[in-house]
Amino acid sequence: MTFSKKCRRERDPERLAAAYRNYRCHASHAEIVAALTGNYRAEHLFALRQNFAAYEFLLKQIAECDGEIEALLATLAAQQPPPSAPLPAARRKRVSKHQPQFDIRGPLHRLTGGADLSQIDSIGPQAALQIIAETGTDMRRWPSEYHFASWTTLAPNNKISGGRLLSSRTPPSANRVAIILRRCAMSAGKTSTALGAFYRRLAVRIGKAKAITATARKLALLVYRVLSGQLVYNDPGAAAYHQLNRYRELKSLRKRAKLLGFDLVDHSTGEVLLNPVS
Repeated sequence: MTFSKKCRRERDPERLAAAYRNYRCHASHAEIVAALTGNYRAEHLFALRQNFAAYEFLLKQIAECDGEIEALLATLAAQQPPPSAPLPAARRKRVSKHQPQFDIRGPLHRLTGGADLSQIDSIGPQAALQIIAETGTDMRRWPSEYHFASWTTLAPNNKISGGRLLSSRTPPSANRVAIILRRCAMSAGKTSTALGAFYRRLAVRIGKAKAITATARKLALLVYRVLSGQLVYNDPGAAAYHQLNRYRELKSLRKRAKLLGFDLVDHSTGEVLLNPVS
């Protein structure tokens, strides 16, 4: 945000509130006017000038960092052959104001050989860039997706003694990929997607903190599959996830009932559920 010299000299609260009030601000016009009404003491104005100068300097530094990242990303992408598959359409139309102001998806799509992590729910272009910056594009360093999830420290650290599971907590770690995926998992919980339904189901049962870790681990598995070329992600939707989960629960109940010598019966039809698929 930049202000004109005229604005910097303006002290009328009515004019300032009318001209520069952000549309997302919940405060009323009268509240903003009251907040801007006061004594313009010299020491306060000096501190305000210092803070605003620091703010503008940081914006300049961020813009320079974005320019350097854009140049390096373009250089790395130019070293790779064009992918055979075209870049899919972006899933998110709204762009975060904190996201770098240059195209990330195009160079990443070429750098990864046609993989697009931003198709995974809650992983935007900036998060995809951060993940690839930490992991690289060669997934062969990990024998399987489970080794990759273990490397991120998002997999349960099972401690077993005498055949008993003593603990399954994830180990403490400063793994940057885990931090990014946990942040993405928090966003996924607010969406009407399969990942969002997975998070909400676990949050009710085991709490939000553990649900975030479990969802982040699932995201780590998806990241490995996409970058290794095993998967082109397409969200099945929350309804499909609930249907699949219901099928799994019925299958488990049928197995337990069979071990105990019972059968599952559909009360609406009176039929014995031999193959519970709905």
